[in-house]
Amino acid sequence: MTRQNNFQPQGLIFDCDGTLADTMPLHWHAWQIVTQRHNLHLSEDRFYSFGGVPSRDILKLLAQEQGRSLDHIAVAHEKEEMYLPLIARAEPIHAVVEIAKANHGKIPMAVASGGTQQIIVRVLEHLKIRDLFDAVVTSEMVKHQKPAPDIFLEAAKRIGVEPKLCRGYEDTELGLTAIRAAGMEAVDVRELITKR
Repeated sequence: MTRQNNFQPQGLIFDCDGTLADTMPLHWHAWQIVTQRHNLHLSEDRFYSFGGVPSRDILKLLAQEQGRSLDHIAVAHEKEEMYLPLIARAEPIHAVVEIAKANHGKIPMAVASGGTQQIIVRVLEHLKIRDLFDAVVTSEMVKHQKPAPDIFLEAAKRIGVEPKLCRGYEDTELGLTAIRAAGMEAVDVRELITKR
């Protein structure tokens, strides 16, 4: 959904990984270790195309495609354990964090992430931006993941703003599709980052 330039959002909703936080290379590092350990193939390009999809869903799909018997929930936990120590190396994506800081206290804001609550809150706290957001909605809180709109609709509900009055920020095609499906204005942060 493209809006007129005069659209004034009443709520802002941000993805986390690759949008607020430069964590995707750290996730890729953890994925390389876990996929090698379990003899699964995952290319770097495909990893990035899965942006916004929970680890458990990616692992289930890879196991099915590659004819492997795998406890995708247990291996997703392994991947999280690999990633936790790497959070200390996460950096903010300044162009996007500045938007959140500029709107803090003016309009309600939320995070909508395909990650888990434990991980995403830890990343936001590490970056010292958790207090900017009125809600943090993660994969455990909705049934259908991106590109379904559920996570953005839940975030809008939790900040008390109608979806059509919200603007969403994302860095992946799956995430942008989810924002548009929720009836929100979508901002591709890759354009904001490259303009700098």
